[in-house]
Amino acid sequence: MFELAWPWIFLLFPLPWLLRWLLPAADSGDAALKVSFLGELESLAGRRAAVALPSWRQQLPYLVVWSLLLFAAARPQWLGEPLPLPTSGRDLLLAVDVSGSMDYPDMQWQGDEVSRLELVKQLLGDFIIERRGDRVGLILFGSKAYLQAPLTFDRQTVRTWLDEAVIGIAGNNTAIGDAIGLAVKRLRERPAKSRVLVLITDGANNGGEVDPLLAARLAADESVKVHTIGIGADAQTNGVLNRFGFNAGAELDEPTLRAIAEQTGGEYFRARSSEELKAIGATLDQLEPAAQQPARARVAEALYVWPLSAALLISLLLVASRLWQLSFQRLVRRGDRP
Repeated sequence: MFELAWPWIFLLFPLPWLLRWLLPAADSGDAALKVSFLGELESLAGRRAAVALPSWRQQLPYLVVWSLLLFAAARPQWLGEPLPLPTSGRDLLLAVDVSGSMDYPDMQWQGDEVSRLELVKQLLGDFIIERRGDRVGLILFGSKAYLQAPLTFDRQTVRTWLDEAVIGIAGNNTAIGDAIGLAVKRLRERPAKSRVLVLITDGANNGGEVDPLLAARLAADESVKVHTIGIGADAQTNGVLNRFGFNAGAELDEPTLRAIAEQTGGEYFRARSSEELKAIGATLDQLEPAAQQPARARVAEALYVWPLSAALLISLLLVASRLWQLSFQRLVRRGDRP
């Protein structure tokens, strides 16, 4: 099916005539000579004077070029048959803690010590890419919660934005309640059975405006299932502080994370190593997708290149014709014959 994406472009059709009416006429600098004995001059010269074409015939090529340019700008396109989109999956938001404590390197990845955030990037990035058929979004939270990527089928871009996340970009505190509240706001318009939030943190709520349990009740009311993941090594039982000056794992508020998951129908996971985090990703991967109303889309083939090419060709012919006329006039002035 043929259609114009921007048909309103044709409202610009009278623009050249409007400009000609508004702007002063250009001065060619040549003097014009009008004579009443043109016929006698033609007899003496032995040839007929060139007869100017009517104004409408002179303007016709330029009118065609202008019309073709407008037609190309209106984005002509051919729409194919409607095709179904793979939208039978979930609407999955990932909320990742980027507070200062996520920079602590108590994780192992391929034999090297890495920070908690770096491990999340490595394993959660693969988890994002494998979510075929799901809309995936990303929330980064610290002292505040920010939507880094809205729900989209473009999983590669979501992974790129996760890879570009840096410690402290949202503040150094941990606003778990704000992250859940923002997720609920973004998921409430989606089908009820497909709303899923995966929240990853290594601390306790010590920032933001919303209490985590209050946010969990709001999520439960809006049918948002929240899976929580507590990341980090176990707390030191002997009270010895690490070189960063705090007890790794002691700040993790497991009871609150577990309560959030239970209240919303989700699950709580504890990730003390890369193996455990990978296993958590495999468990989340088994969530049953909720059927949604399948969307349909048409493949659009752009056709603007044809009128644009025709306008360019006619313009080149007009330029060539004008250059030929100027060359011919020079020859005539020198007394030569073509």
